[in-house]
Amino acid sequence: MGRYHRPMSPIQLTPGAVPLAAWREVYGGAAVALDAAAYANIDRSARAVSTILARGEPVYGINTGFGKLASVRIEAADLEKLQRNIVLSHAAGVGPPMPVAVTRLMMALKLASLAQGASGVRAETVRLLEALLDKGLTPVVPCQGSVGASGDLAPLAHMSATLIGVGSFFIDGAVVPAERALAEVGLSPLVLGAKEGLALLNGTQFSTAYALAALFETEMLFGSALVTGALATDAARGSDAPFDPRIHALRRHAGQIDAAHALRRLMDGSAIRVSHLVGDERVQDPYCLRCQPQVMGAVLDILRHTATTLATEANGVTDNPLIFADTSEALSGGNFHAEPVAFAADILALALCEIGSLAERRIAMLVDPALSGLPAFLTPKPGLNSGFMIPQVTAAALVAENKQRAHPASVDSIPTSANQEDHVSMAAHGARRLLEMADNCRSIIGIELLAAAQGCDFHHPLRSSPMLERVRELVRRHVPHLDDDRHFQPDLARAADLVGRGALIDAIGDDILPSLDRSPP
Repeated sequence: MGRYHRPMSPIQLTPGAVPLAAWREVYGGAAVALDAAAYANIDRSARAVSTILARGEPVYGINTGFGKLASVRIEAADLEKLQRNIVLSHAAGVGPPMPVAVTRLMMALKLASLAQGASGVRAETVRLLEALLDKGLTPVVPCQGSVGASGDLAPLAHMSATLIGVGSFFIDGAVVPAERALAEVGLSPLVLGAKEGLALLNGTQFSTAYALAALFETEMLFGSALVTGALATDAARGSDAPFDPRIHALRRHAGQIDAAHALRRLMDGSAIRVSHLVGDERVQDPYCLRCQPQVMGAVLDILRHTATTLATEANGVTDNPLIFADTSEALSGGNFHAEPVAFAADILALALCEIGSLAERRIAMLVDPALSGLPAFLTPKPGLNSGFMIPQVTAAALVAENKQRAHPASVDSIPTSANQEDHVSMAAHGARRLLEMADNCRSIIGIELLAAAQGCDFHHPLRSSPMLERVRELVRRHVPHLDDDRHFQPDLARAADLVGRGALIDAIGDDILPSLDRSPP
């Protein structure tokens, strides 16, 4: 089982100390359980809110209005209504619902944040959120409506509304009204206390969940593209000399060194490579082969940087105001501003673009007999058959689409809330676009997988390395060799599915490839 498969045991969330690998498993479908020790801090924080209220002073979000209306004082009798109103009024999202896996990750991020005891919520509020995750009740959350500052207000409000019995849940794929769904599993809607509505819908958990999901998808695509890149190198009878460790040690970039190491190991023992070590008139391969360590290594470096940023964000508290129980203070700040997530999302967009772009160039090289030495468009009867002509066009279209989507989101800002919130991060859609970019990249790598396997077929009886032959055998179990033209789309779908579920990485063993957590052995 590779690191991309659903784990069997629940993940314990220790607030402020959840490793990146645990968030990866939550995204993969793992159950979660909050560390019971967190409830002491939760209780202290809730008591601090009561102490603050007893002083009778105006405190933002506890006994005042919100945003531009912060100067409006709310009477004690209306505090519960105030918190309910903020949830209902802010549940103003539009668009299709979030994917269930991303919504669950968002809920787990919110759970871990609230449990740090800096948000002033009660234990019963945290327990209800934990129970929803445990019982498989996933709020239906429209995915559009956040600008990534003052928190991801609209989507988190939709999540929060289900806790008070408003809105709907996904349960086993069906949409069920919230109040009915809660009753069916023996839960009751919350009556929100002071500060709780704001605490639930303030924060960066929507943007962070999407960015983390994209990070994990990109990590898998990165590893898969190293595999297809090595296979394409053998298909084109390319050289492994550019992967020599001495070259990369001189430049010193860790990602480049790790990528070259992986490519070298992937090709180790290839009879195809041995067949042209001597007497090959070609001096240098095209950049799409020769510069794989440099390009993919740079991608790995920025993925690791992004992983550090998002792991930090996932373990932080992004509520406002923050409750400090030791002094019973509520301090207003700006931790809800998702600029770190916005930058991380923009970097991930660049990574996805480059992974797909380099793979498409290798596809284009393989179908061009002048560059690859293979039959035109990888078909034994070019002319009568078009072979891989149009799959390369499809890959080019997907690369172009990803380039358009990679425009930085973080450089934009539209003031909101009557200019009280005058600079925003746009992290929400910056992160949300990434999964669609990953889908495009998955299809590009799938096309390369088929093209590279087809190219290696022409070298029969020579075989590639043991690792790459396992990948080729995997492909041939799902997609036969292309002799004459046939309906291509089912082949492309099967190949993209292999890439998307991490089957290529499983075939070679995920300890061969560098990850966000470690270098290869």
